[in-house]
Amino acid sequence: MVRDPFASETSPSAEEICSALDDPDCREIIRKLEEPMTASELTKQCEIPQSTLYRKLELLTESTLLEETTEIRQDGHHASKYLVAFDEITLGLDEDRSLSVQIERPARTADERLAELWSEVRKET
Repeated sequence: MVRDPFASETSPSAEEICSALDDPDCREIIRKLEEPMTASELTKQCEIPQSTLYRKLELLTESTLLEETTEIRQDGHHASKYLVAFDEITLGLDEDRSLSVQIERPARTADERLAELWSEVRKET
């Protein structure tokens, strides 16, 4: 399943964000993702066992800190690629003394906005 944090209708809680960022493996994954990478590429770069890496990728995508895309290959063996889906995270304290979180996302290109629009149209039909 491809996850797009830009199209997500629900925002992760401050606790979910902090939990993901508190994990040293998750922080290492974020550090290594200077460009989109597959899970096998990340396993080599981060030196994290593959089974552990998949759990961490799930945690990061569920908390909308990573975006999962699909790389279409001519041989039919498509691959998921992951990229960092935030520029800045701000934690704040609400009036009721609970934590709030704001995530600043990178600007979307015209191609990305068109793909998102097309995806929404396909959902409606």
